[in-house]
Amino acid sequence: MTMAIILGDHQYGKAENRIVRIVRDTARHTIADVNVSTCLRGDFDAAHLTGDQGAVLPTDTQKQTAYAYAKTIGLESIEAYALALATHFVDDVEPVREARVEVERYDWTRVDADGTGAGHDHTWVRSGQEVRTASVTVSGTADARRTWVTGGLKDLVILKSTGSEFHGFLEDEFTVLEPTHDRVMATALNAKWRFDGTEVDWNATYAAIKHALTSTFATQHSLALQQTLYAMGTAVLESVPAVVEVRLSAPNKHHFEYDLGRFGIENHGEVFHADDRPYGLIQASAIRDDAPDAGPAWTPYTGLV
Repeated sequence: MTMAIILGDHQYGKAENRIVRIVRDTARHTIADVNVSTCLRGDFDAAHLTGDQGAVLPTDTQKQTAYAYAKTIGLESIEAYALALATHFVDDVEPVREARVEVERYDWTRVDADGTGAGHDHTWVRSGQEVRTASVTVSGTADARRTWVTGGLKDLVILKSTGSEFHGFLEDEFTVLEPTHDRVMATALNAKWRFDGTEVDWNATYAAIKHALTSTFATQHSLALQQTLYAMGTAVLESVPAVVEVRLSAPNKHHFEYDLGRFGIENHGEVFHADDRPYGLIQASAIRDDAPDAGPAWTPYTGLV
């Protein structure tokens, strides 16, 4: 019997458009710095099967559109920007059945040039404790429209110097790890959350979610990073009704108490070796039991967490 080969799932777009928008309406400028990836899904079989590009909107056009929308829509909220951009591709480009836009945002802080704390009107230094992320997927025509929005953050480095234990774990002949009732717990947190709907104050909600994540990490007495992650996800769902699912990924940034005894120096949990690899990678999710179907919300283009 002859084996048949068929074209599987496919998508295409313009990845990682680095866009900086400066608003100059007054003498005090504002800045928004983003990395935007656009992805189109639809009737593009011919491009793969025969090389026919008749239905293909060039990726360069997607790039130009992303820059244009940075001006016409603005970047005050990356979710609102991504919603407008994805909706444009679905509504205005006939072969497109579904569009996905992924955005990362990088923060800048005004230079305190005069020492007053007000910050300079048009000079910044790159800052930020984390990178804010968002993804929007829009599917179907206006009369049968479905939209999925996720927000997120990545590389939020957070550490607590006590309030963490790890013991009672399974052991075998290769186990050498000593149990501990007091340890440093640190991670570079990646988190994404799925919204139910689009009527959301995106910036205020982001601040509330970040507070829920970080305050729970601080106050939850941890018997394991797994327990802490689930508590963090639960805190977000309980405090932000617009969110229906949270996904968390946390590399365990190990801190090992350094042996100073060989130098005759006592070290009681004060000096550590921060070991960046290998590391335990803990991942968990929390979801409301009444959450709507996730659809393609988690189907990535560039693989943003």
